[in-house]
Amino acid sequence: MKHQTFSNVANRLDRLPISRVHYQVLTALGIIYFFDLADLFTLSNVAPALIEHWGVKLSVIADITAASFLGMFLGASIGGRLSDRIGRKKALNCFVLVFSISSFLNALAWDIPSLMIFRFLTGLGVAAAMIVTNSYLAEFFPSSVRGKYISFCAMIGLIGVPVTNVVSAFVIPLGSWGWRLVFVWGAAGLIYFFFIRRLEESPRWHENRGAYDQANAIMNRLEARIEKEKGPLPAPKEAAEVHTVKHAGYLGLFQGRNLKITIILSAVWILETFGFYGFASWVPSLLKSNGITMEKTLWYNVLHSVGAPLGALLGSMISETFQRKWILAASAFLTAIAGLLYGMTFIPVMIIVFGFVVNVTERVFTSNLYAYTSEPYPTEYRSAGSGLAYGLGRFSNIFGSLLVGFIAVKLGYISVFLFIGGCWLLCSVLLILFGPKTNAQQI
Repeated sequence: MKHQTFSNVANRLDRLPISRVHYQVLTALGIIYFFDLADLFTLSNVAPALIEHWGVKLSVIADITAASFLGMFLGASIGGRLSDRIGRKKALNCFVLVFSISSFLNALAWDIPSLMIFRFLTGLGVAAAMIVTNSYLAEFFPSSVRGKYISFCAMIGLIGVPVTNVVSAFVIPLGSWGWRLVFVWGAAGLIYFFFIRRLEESPRWHENRGAYDQANAIMNRLEARIEKEKGPLPAPKEAAEVHTVKHAGYLGLFQGRNLKITIILSAVWILETFGFYGFASWVPSLLKSNGITMEKTLWYNVLHSVGAPLGALLGSMISETFQRKWILAASAFLTAIAGLLYGMTFIPVMIIVFGFVVNVTERVFTSNLYAYTSEPYPTEYRSAGSGLAYGLGRFSNIFGSLLVGFIAVKLGYISVFLFIGGCWLLCSVLLILFGPKTNAQQI
């Protein structure tokens, strides 16, 4: 009976032309990306205000940052596992609610411990939502353009970085309370719920659990909507029965081919987290601590972050032109060089130029890494595996943020950028030697 009703989701999705259905998915999930990434940078913008108005030290900023990343680790690990069990859409709804409400609670923080708790909860929701979003995108879009559209969705999200920096630059100087409005802005991710009416559950998730009737019903609705817009659809390739797993255990991530994938992706995410957040989370505080005013620091950050969506757009454009492992290796190398040059100057123009370049090259890397992380695992391990790798990266920054704080205080400003550059160089070497090839492969 199962063979007769097999849904053939992979082949049916792969032959669909890009249509309004796909753009509706991009819109809904792009909103998640936008506010996920916007919220990731709220604390780095708020930190100089906390230093000025609350009198906190860099070491306390490191503690708050560590709480955020502990939440991200748990969110990515729990969120990926939960979405593998209850479905992508239900998990998305849950975690968007968590990170939006938690961001608003940040605005109500009355002391450092309360802010740490709310940052922990925000990090949990942000990381979980990001993992599930990438799994959904990887499972929904045709394999021939999968990387392009995941990177494009990341570009939508990265527009949230300069927008959030502009919002911060305007509201933080309003007064000792201005920083609270930055977190209120981060809670606006709730608008996602206005765009999900026609967002379907992942049919591939249903099929992998042996729920062929549900998968078929979703595919029939999608095909009817696309056929109405695009005309008759080509016949899908002949069905190939898939291995169905209703409950895949975590141990499977450390067995067979999955073991190599887990080790490589985890190492890449750990190095990316040290390199990326070492720069993004600390630059405003480091500049202020070296005599640059809070207002100039905020506007430098705005000008830097203009490169973020441009880098993600470039990453999207080249994602299917070259193997993603080579894009990742090259962009990691260029980020290392630009980051080192940034740390060697206090000339305003050069700070802006090198900060801009770092944002371009790093976002080429990140936009492709989100696609890359979701591809190597089979469906039953996709969210759990990518969540574990992403989560370990975020967990590592509990120590990374403390380490950067130690380096900044004990060894000096330039030493921070030597450490960051070394992380990016090691990441590049790892991908060149061991990164799997994933482009255009059916998952």
